[in-house]
Amino acid sequence: MVKEVWPYLTAGAILTLVLALTAPIGLAAAAAALTLAVASFFRDPRREVPVDPRLVLSPADGRVVCIKPDPQGSPAGTKCISIFLSVFNVHVNRSPVAGRITGIDYTPGSFIPAFREKASELNEQNHIAMQTDNGPFAVKQIAGLIARRIRCWKSPGDEVGQGEKIGFITFGSRVDLYVPSDIDVLVKVGDKVRGGLTVVAARGRAPSPRGTPS
Repeated sequence: MVKEVWPYLTAGAILTLVLALTAPIGLAAAAAALTLAVASFFRDPRREVPVDPRLVLSPADGRVVCIKPDPQGSPAGTKCISIFLSVFNVHVNRSPVAGRITGIDYTPGSFIPAFREKASELNEQNHIAMQTDNGPFAVKQIAGLIARRIRCWKSPGDEVGQGEKIGFITFGSRVDLYVPSDIDVLVKVGDKVRGGLTVVAARGRAPSPRGTPS
């Protein structure tokens, strides 16, 4: 589990104990079940990340909800792959490629449902720009209706490896991946992807996308 889980686990454990001592056993059991569900949300499973500079890996678990060429507000000559993360997905975010982080830009905003296209423009978000051997990339962490905590574990100037963990978003959210326009997108809207495992794009011939969120 990621370290962000501890405040939630502590609060859940205290609530369960208090209810066990002062309330019907059913309430204590419900509190314990809720605490376990929250712990599951903060899971961080080990993954064998494929390392290949031709490949672009999914930055998150979830479902592809949008693919756009030259999306509004992004640098010219880019494509955007948007991934919606439900409360049942792993919410650890990973670097899609190896490179250097050139900038991190946090923008406060709204909390509309993350599966809506407008969430990319209006919601609270964190834009992580990267420079790589294959050109500029970017990962945008976007809060959703429930998610109110975006965590980025990196800083400008950091070197990151392909599939390396870079952040976390609490509860349902969205992640947008920006890739150069000359890189082939290998997924389609509706596909399920796994962070650090599924190949979502590639330069030249590459393996087919794979993976189902855990």
